[in-house]
Amino acid sequence: MRHPASTDINQMTRSQDKTGTGFNGRYIHIMDTTLRDGEQTQGVSFAANEKVNIAKALLQSLKVDRIEVASACVSDGEKRAVAEINRWAAGENYLERVEVLGFIDHQRSVDWIADTGGKVINLLSKGSEKHCREQLGKNPVSHIGDIVRTVEYAHSRGLQCNMYLEDWSNGFRDSRDYVFELLNATRELGIRHFMLPDTLGVMTPNEVYESLQIMMAEFPELTFDFHPHNDYGLATANILSAVEAGINNVHCTINCLGERAGNASLAEVVVVLKDKLGMSVSIDETHIVMLSRMVENFSGKWIAANTPVVGDDVFTQTAGIHADGDLKGNLYITELGPERFARKRTYALGKMSGKASLINNLEELGLSLSEEEQAKVLARIVKLGDSKQVITPEDLPFIIADVMESRDAHFVTLQNCYISSGIDVESTTSIRVEIEGEEYLSSGSGNGGFAAFINAIAKVLDKYDFEMPQLVDFEVHIPRGGHTDALTECIITWGVGGQNIKTRGVDSNQVLAAIKATMRMINMRIQN
Repeated sequence: MRHPASTDINQMTRSQDKTGTGFNGRYIHIMDTTLRDGEQTQGVSFAANEKVNIAKALLQSLKVDRIEVASACVSDGEKRAVAEINRWAAGENYLERVEVLGFIDHQRSVDWIADTGGKVINLLSKGSEKHCREQLGKNPVSHIGDIVRTVEYAHSRGLQCNMYLEDWSNGFRDSRDYVFELLNATRELGIRHFMLPDTLGVMTPNEVYESLQIMMAEFPELTFDFHPHNDYGLATANILSAVEAGINNVHCTINCLGERAGNASLAEVVVVLKDKLGMSVSIDETHIVMLSRMVENFSGKWIAANTPVVGDDVFTQTAGIHADGDLKGNLYITELGPERFARKRTYALGKMSGKASLINNLEELGLSLSEEEQAKVLARIVKLGDSKQVITPEDLPFIIADVMESRDAHFVTLQNCYISSGIDVESTTSIRVEIEGEEYLSSGSGNGGFAAFINAIAKVLDKYDFEMPQLVDFEVHIPRGGHTDALTECIITWGVGGQNIKTRGVDSNQVLAAIKATMRMINMRIQN
């Protein structure tokens, strides 16, 4: 990123570097506000135990520097959650890294936070004169007086104070004098961090850089944080500019949660700071995906498959030419490798697959085919992909068996399956199974048709010392806008020997789709 005034950027950033390490390797503090600003995402409300678990994971596993966990005075449930986080944090020596948003209301917010055992309040002041006059109905002098009283009271109760300048980006553009007046009046109050939000996500990277340079030149002794929003999709780029300008404290959230288009994504920010600017951060990258999944589950907000770093597809090569380049010399592999995040690179199978895509998947499964067999299997894969069928590496043994007209991958065949279900009664199933030419009849019952089937098939497989693996995850997909008779895709994740495998079944009946996925798993394990 190039800025008009950045010809001597290293010199300028060193002047703001309080660690003394220079531009490269400068330590950047990460403040995560998933539990406060992230909870302002429409439809997101974390339960108390969810908040506590996310807070623990952020500090202990991911190793963020600071977390903002709530807004004061919201509810009794919120107060109990914050108190529980603070009790845990005090025992782990993290208490001063747990922060709560408070308001310029003299005693109310301060008392709320102090009652929870908290030590840090982030006061929400007005960084825009327009907000000060029109929302609060106050003039700058009156607002500053309220800030002074609230800060003095917070200090009297043993709290450390940081201060947000809400809507600073617009406030700085509209009335720089107001922003300077606010800071000049509060710079001697003992406020630790002055936090500068682009509240509406309106700034460009150049505007961020130039504005922050002016702020730091005007107030060189103050510590500033930058807090972006993602309304124009520029949050990560704006953090990059802020750090280039000399900022050492930045705010982000897990999965880009936050009001409207959200905040900056922690995963993106961390890798960009390290890989593109050579900065040092505290984050343990191997836990980024784990936190992303945890927040997905607790928030109910699912990320796109192509989300950088944490999306399901971001380390999957689809084009055959890419697989070929990797096979011959890692030609399409960058510093942003999956191993950093405890993930693996995969090669998709479909209509764009080439020979290298197939070879990579065969090697992963420990399978070997002749040149002629590879060509036949690849032709079938392309044909299936052309009809939009999803193909997974776990499907390969079955595709191979079909192409080669072999029964090697079908040791167990489900000849018939009858399922009976009702309200307030256990489901029952009767099955007829063929194993190596012999037929078996079995029945089972359970809490649902799928559970009944599992019990029935397990009775048959016990004769072959087959142990059913643990069911780790169960996904059901239907086409958007599909009719009631639309195909259902069931993907089941199984825990096998310390690793996870996925199998897929398709049927218009959801239970039968799950049964087909289970039969694939059984045959795959017997074959291997």
